[in-house]
Amino acid sequence: MPLLRTPETTHRIHFQDCDMMGHLNNARYLDYFLNAREEHTIQHYALNLGELSREQGAAWVITKHHISYLRPANHGETVVVRTQLIHFDNSNLVVEMQMLSEDGQRLKALLWSEMAFVAVKTATRIEHSEPLMDMLEELDVPDVQYDPDGFDERVKRVRKEFKQLRRE
Repeated sequence: MPLLRTPETTHRIHFQDCDMMGHLNNARYLDYFLNAREEHTIQHYALNLGELSREQGAAWVITKHHISYLRPANHGETVVVRTQLIHFDNSNLVVEMQMLSEDGQRLKALLWSEMAFVAVKTATRIEHSEPLMDMLEELDVPDVQYDPDGFDERVKRVRKEFKQLRRE
């Protein structure tokens, strides 16, 4: 059975994560996104990142985030978080994460997390193993054309897709 390329989970926005206006604090979006991705890797790919680090002496470290805040996520609201691999090479990957309204119709935020695979002891970049490359190949979303300078264009395209979806 093929691996699920774009898993999603629902999360409730907690009071302690919000600002005085009741909106999810900008810094806390990263926590919601990264926690969702961790859930997705464990649940859908049987990939525990802590175990991977201990067993292979290597881990992915975030080198850059691109985030666009489009609509507030409000206290008590349930949101959907989707994650997907949109690019990889022998030692890097880019995961796109989307936060949506509970009905999946409105994009609230979009994040690209760029990561490098590094040796834990030396903190130097290393190449993915053959089994990891095979898994990444299976997970890579084919219909997203990744351009390292194309984040804003991707946000526009995804917003347009959701607008079209709501019209249908």
